[in-house]
Amino acid sequence: MAKPRTKKRTHVGAKNPTDKAPLPGRSTAALQDPKSMVIRIGAGEVGSSVSQLAKDVRTVMEPGTASRLKERRANRLRDYVTMTGALGVTHLLLFSRSESGNTNLRIATTPRGPTLHFRVEKYSLCKDVRRAQRHPKGGGKEYMTPPLLIMNNITTPKSDAKSTVPRHLETLTTTVFQSLFPRINPQTTPLKSIRRVLLLDREPAPDGDEGSFVLSFRHYAITTKSAGMSKPLRRLNAAERLLHANKKSRKGGLPNLGKLQDISEYLIGGEDGEGYVTDGATSGSEMDTDAEVEVLESAPRRVLSSKARAAAAAAASENGDDAGAGAGGEDDEKVERRRVTLTELGPRMKLRMTKVEEGLCSGKTMWHETIHKSRDEVKELERRWEKRQQEKEGRRKEQKANVEKKKKEKAPAAKSDKKEGEEGEGDDEDDNDYGYDVDMDGNNSDLFDEMMEQDEDDFDSEGLAGDAEEMIHDGMDEDEWEDEEAEIANARARK
Repeated sequence: MAKPRTKKRTHVGAKNPTDKAPLPGRSTAALQDPKSMVIRIGAGEVGSSVSQLAKDVRTVMEPGTASRLKERRANRLRDYVTMTGALGVTHLLLFSRSESGNTNLRIATTPRGPTLHFRVEKYSLCKDVRRAQRHPKGGGKEYMTPPLLIMNNITTPKSDAKSTVPRHLETLTTTVFQSLFPRINPQTTPLKSIRRVLLLDREPAPDGDEGSFVLSFRHYAITTKSAGMSKPLRRLNAAERLLHANKKSRKGGLPNLGKLQDISEYLIGGEDGEGYVTDGATSGSEMDTDAEVEVLESAPRRVLSSKARAAAAAAASENGDDAGAGAGGEDDEKVERRRVTLTELGPRMKLRMTKVEEGLCSGKTMWHETIHKSRDEVKELERRWEKRQQEKEGRRKEQKANVEKKKKEKAPAAKSDKKEGEEGEGDDEDDNDYGYDVDMDGNNSDLFDEMMEQDEDDFDSEGLAGDAEEMIHDGMDEDEWEDEEAEIANARARK
């Protein structure tokens, strides 16, 4: 038999650093980004459209969400709440459908709330939004980073504590939505990391419905293009970059200039200049610069050594100009103008707030859209709530005291049973049914050999010497057998 191999290699697991460095553009206070779970309560009852809506909202919340979460019909809200602490989940987005057919959305902050209740009045799925677009935006690297949250008109200047929609409710809604996504630092966040934007716009209340709180939910992808440059020139610029990068692309290749006499014909669009594409920079109309921003050029620059910078500064001082001041220096920053465009990704939702609860999907109602209480009624409700909490706390203390009492009663009995068990184990080691020492070692034991040497008539299917039932039957008297036979005959007659 070959000698077993002795493992000499050691496999040491990777040790993740306890102090992680913050991501670019993030502050050190936001090392732990918020995590969310988008759940559909009643997996088999909400319908296919609401199930797809929940999946689309998960794409909006990426990458800080459980995108592959699968719900079961037997799962309850308590199951998800129990796992939030272990998984580090900070928010729960719960989709459900009421008996009347309304689609509801609850946004809860773990572990103690509050919870915002919304009724989804209208919604459009991502596939519906893409179907309506001529050039839809495909899923790419946009979902590698969280979206930029933009809120408009959430807080109105005329609201106060006595308004139908009080000021503290507007502030609470703003805080809850802001906590859904990680914070960013506008001064240090790179522009390339912001690829999506989530827009929340509060619609103005119509006449006669001043107590409504309706939000419009929109999700867009951000794309940027160079401004102040015509379309043919942008195409040539993109083709030049691909040639230098040694990459091949179907859309970014050189244009077909075989039928043209000169490059100028391509730029002006023919002999008479027909077809010349302009963005307003060369036309008589005014330029629309609202969608343009100035950013630093992201192209890499050569960093000069100290000797090279000293030589450049000396040459500049001799020439009497500042030509060498920007040669690889900090002042040589090329500013580029880029046009920002938004492409809708979906989904769309129209959310109407109906209720705000203090706890996690439970607790006191802080605000309700249709039910309004007076001050006396609010005080009465608070008194009932405090009384209920006191009764609950009393039951907890009583239950805890009963558990401790039972533990103390069981402690002496457990010690005595342990001592008796130790004494019994010592006696069992010396005695056995055979009166002599028997080697009990699997199939090689003396007991197994002795069982094999017995006659086949005395060996039953369980490997025991003799049949227990046969021994009982032999010990029974004839009178007992007659009684048994009589009972069996009576039972058969009844059937």
